[in-house]
Amino acid sequence: MQTRVARLHGAKDIRVETQDTDGPGPGEVLLTMAAGGICGSDLHYYQDGGFGPVRVREPIICGHEASGHVAALGAGVSRLAIGQLVAVNPSQPCGHCHFCLKGQPIHCLEMRFMGSAMRLPHEQGMFRDRLVVPAKQCAAFSDATSPAEAACTEPLAVCLHAVAQAGDLTGAKVLVTGAGPIGLLTIAAARHAGASVIVATDLSDAALERAPAMGADRTINVAKDVEALLPYQENKGYFDVIFDCSAAGPALRTAFACVRPRGTIVQVGVTGDITIPLNALVGKEILWRGSQRFHEEFAIAAGLISSRGIDVRPTISHSFPLEDAKAAFEQAGDRSAACKVQLTFSAD
Repeated sequence: MQTRVARLHGAKDIRVETQDTDGPGPGEVLLTMAAGGICGSDLHYYQDGGFGPVRVREPIICGHEASGHVAALGAGVSRLAIGQLVAVNPSQPCGHCHFCLKGQPIHCLEMRFMGSAMRLPHEQGMFRDRLVVPAKQCAAFSDATSPAEAACTEPLAVCLHAVAQAGDLTGAKVLVTGAGPIGLLTIAAARHAGASVIVATDLSDAALERAPAMGADRTINVAKDVEALLPYQENKGYFDVIFDCSAAGPALRTAFACVRPRGTIVQVGVTGDITIPLNALVGKEILWRGSQRFHEEFAIAAGLISSRGIDVRPTISHSFPLEDAKAAFEQAGDRSAACKVQLTFSAD
């Protein structure tokens, strides 16, 4: 049996190729893939050949946020059914290292994350027509859920984990900087967690136009209205919690000015070394906390999408068939028009 794959050979060099695929072994399922979202890391691989020290050093099949239908069950698999729509959890901690045994699988020393170039050989991803995975990596959905929605499970899980890092958000005043896919889903997750006021900022009107549908009360284009956040800096700051999804130096410095004393900044976006206002961090006793990936939140995200407790559909902007993978990646790089760009697949 063969399958098409979208394989990246280097910056700007993605090719649709064919390779053999085995049937499912014990505890595994064969999926006919349906939809897969292009993530920021996928885009960095495509545009720049990597990000920071993580480089594409050998051909890699991209994609770590995807959904598909169960086509065949391996021996011992009983909780899934043929034809069922599932999302695939790309995170595969080892279960026996120091951090896994401490209950911190996110920090697994032997983490295998599908579609990641961190390890060598690279962990191959999900942009393909057929995929064999352990059944335990699959989360099932209701019949009313579309494959496009199910493919948003992984990014929503990232945002649910970030929101959990902030503690109880009931009644909280929240700022989200950066209104890309992760910022928008963080808005939705914060609203679901009980935030009372949510303000979203970005440099792009196109990005901010989607924010109200995800739960934002106010949107601010900080490129056009550079003084709009000044009132939030009065009396030592207004916001209880700020989620920085932009990883932009100016946005982060503004976050330190706008958060109240003993408030929390959750760092969701990543970048290289930047300067921070250390005096504000100390003087206002700010809790600045990082957030990486997810674990139990994947199943929670699947349940919320399945029930439409969180509606992810406003984030999905474009869909391309696998054969147009290059065009899809180019579209994903255009923030003036694109939000979540997805590929669709066919096993025919």
